[in-house]
Amino acid sequence: MSATDKAKNKADDLKGKAQEKLGKLTGDEDREQSGKARQAKNDVKDAGEKVKDAFRDK
Repeated sequence: MSATDKAKNKADDLKGKAQEKLGKLTGDEDREQSGKARQAKNDVKDAGEKVKDAFRDK
């Protein structure tokens, strides 16, 4: 995974965490769930990049 991809994924993950916390603080369940979904999507992207890296290294 390139450094640019890592930075983008980390930024998106942080946005998701912030969105989730804001939803919790304001009682907005939709925003909270949206933040959790963004984090889950980022986890899938990270896993895919790790698989690509593993095959690239062999």
